[in-house]
Amino acid sequence: MSNDTDRVDHELVRAATEVVRAHHLGENHTVAAAGRAADGRFFTALNVYHFTGGPCAELVLIGTAAAQGAHELKSVVAVGDTGRDVIPPCGRCRQTLLDYFPTVGVILDTAEGLRTVPVADLLPHSYRHADHC
Repeated sequence: MSNDTDRVDHELVRAATEVVRAHHLGENHTVAAAGRAADGRFFTALNVYHFTGGPCAELVLIGTAAAQGAHELKSVVAVGDTGRDVIPPCGRCRQTLLDYFPTVGVILDTAEGLRTVPVADLLPHSYRHADHC
């Protein structure tokens, strides 16, 4: 099964990996994200860890891209520290990505290797917030 959605943007994976390796915060849970905008630019971000919670790397990525005038992401990936490599977005990030970018592709590490899937596939029968429909 191979189509446009399955294609993996390896430049994003490399960029997020470089960011998480460069900015690993010791024993804290560190995650980097990278995303490609519709115009081809790509952005990287790092989560803001705090024991009370904090924004995930994917949420920081959305703000970083928006602050630079990119309001449509086509592909995103998250990479964890300490050798976790590509990791899936948490539930909050899945919902946020779906609400803002319903057609965004999310790069995942599957049994068959890296693969890009539509964010909607990560939230079957999902709720769409009225502000974003």
